[in-house]
Amino acid sequence: MPLMGSLYVGASGLQNSQNALNTTAHNLSNVDTTGYTRQQVQLAAKHYMTLSIDPKSVNNKQVGMGVTFSRVKQVRDYFLDKTYRKESGRSMFYEVSSDVIEEVESRLGEMNNEAFQTTIADFWSAIEELSKDPASSVNQGLLVQRASALIERAASIYNGLSDYQNNLNIQIRKQVDKINQYGKQILSLNDAIRSIEAGGIEHANDLRDARNQILDELSQLTEIRYDEDMYGNVWVQIEGVDFVKGSTCYEIGLDLDATTGFFTPFWPQNADYKILADGTKQYVIDGAEVFNLNREISSDKNTDIGGLKAMLLARGDHRANYTDIEGDYDSISQSIVMNVQAEFDQLIHHMVTKVNGILADASGLKEGDLELADGTQLKNVKYCRSDPGGYLRNSDGSPIQLFVRSTSDSYTKVTGADGNEYWVYQEEDPSQLNTLYTCGNLSIPSELMQQPSLLDFRLDDGQEDRATMQALMDAFTEEVYTLNPNVKKKTSFSEYYTDLVSQISVTGEVQRSIYDNQVTTVENICSAREQVVGVSSDEELSNMVRFQNAYNASSRYINVISEMLEHIITTLGR
Repeated sequence: MPLMGSLYVGASGLQNSQNALNTTAHNLSNVDTTGYTRQQVQLAAKHYMTLSIDPKSVNNKQVGMGVTFSRVKQVRDYFLDKTYRKESGRSMFYEVSSDVIEEVESRLGEMNNEAFQTTIADFWSAIEELSKDPASSVNQGLLVQRASALIERAASIYNGLSDYQNNLNIQIRKQVDKINQYGKQILSLNDAIRSIEAGGIEHANDLRDARNQILDELSQLTEIRYDEDMYGNVWVQIEGVDFVKGSTCYEIGLDLDATTGFFTPFWPQNADYKILADGTKQYVIDGAEVFNLNREISSDKNTDIGGLKAMLLARGDHRANYTDIEGDYDSISQSIVMNVQAEFDQLIHHMVTKVNGILADASGLKEGDLELADGTQLKNVKYCRSDPGGYLRNSDGSPIQLFVRSTSDSYTKVTGADGNEYWVYQEEDPSQLNTLYTCGNLSIPSELMQQPSLLDFRLDDGQEDRATMQALMDAFTEEVYTLNPNVKKKTSFSEYYTDLVSQISVTGEVQRSIYDNQVTTVENICSAREQVVGVSSDEELSNMVRFQNAYNASSRYINVISEMLEHIITTLGR
């Protein structure tokens, strides 16, 4: 090889050793940077210089020109990345579910010395005391007082669960905003990476690290699929629908329910809409929802991925009550908060209607047909003749109720065909919330609060009404109630709440156990991934010594060639 040509070899060695040292220094300076991926230098042979072509020879006469700096590549494992993101999303799903159950347990007050079980026991104790002396004004007042405490505490718990739904709703909105922001950032990074790498020489590794970090965080919020095209763009799907594709980020919209105030994430591009007079779009999101919350939650089906989905499931789509259990229970069974709301409300509803029913029977309420003065026929209604001053009657002649609906009357006064006045009971209508005996719609009659002696269980003949008192006692001990259609165990009022709390605790233990297992799984995958993408300071220091030695060797090589040239020129010059 000519001596002048040999300088190319040494120069390329110097240049590429310097580039390798720069890459190693870059790795060391980012050893603690979150999301940074270890980089490696790849070298390739330069094109050979052909000195002569001899068809008879195996090879032409060529000389090498040294090595060239091929690229700085990221050291990543695609399959580890994909596994990590899926399992971290699943871990976040169960973390959110566990946190929700802990919050529900806290709202019930069982861990704060405010156990609702004590409130039930106090009400039961008041009935027991009254049964011993039904005519005692002290016992009558105690029953009214404990009944008032019961519905106040029940309303407080139910409202606490509703408030938590509102908190989850706010978090859902924030998470959707964060997802949309991530989508815009990915789109911006795609453009930046494509413009830098368009020449095929430079690689935007730091920008790729930023994009990979966003994918890591996005995968914790929702189930994603992604890939990179030949131009360096990453496309992303959320729940199987395009989110980032090409030059577009399809942002997730939020539909606001006017009744509940709950947000529902949906895809605007898949939803029908109409233009209102003010120019805004009114969407019809049926079929365009981001998440199908009716699917069974299962790891086998990968339907348990993403913290946002867990929040939506936990919150539910409305404020549940006992009618959801009697109706379509499957629609609320997967929602932690709605399930507890409905089961708790069912307990209060059973207690209230049972006690009221016993008092109504004692006051003379009966069921049958009733003809009104205007000829109207009422079929299969509960009614009684108005009797002011009668047994267990109010001053207006209506039956006494220990619990009344706050927003609607329980009895309507009518005139019968015989000219007498009657009180007709207004049945509950599931389509009209104000007609329901639910936690948020209960109160104690003001007349009874002022005059508890109206609950004088003494018959017209002066005898104590032991039959009614016994019926009240039996109401708390008979085991005829179930938590929901999927539970076969029959229980009493006292045991019902215990079973409800136990059910929550068991569910919480299961969720926490799954979460703990997921944490271990994610940590193992993360450890395996870090072995690939992580920077080892020892390894990088070793590389630095190696590249420094290579740099010194190239420098020494150039010096030798230079000395040889100097010697030849000096000798020939003489």
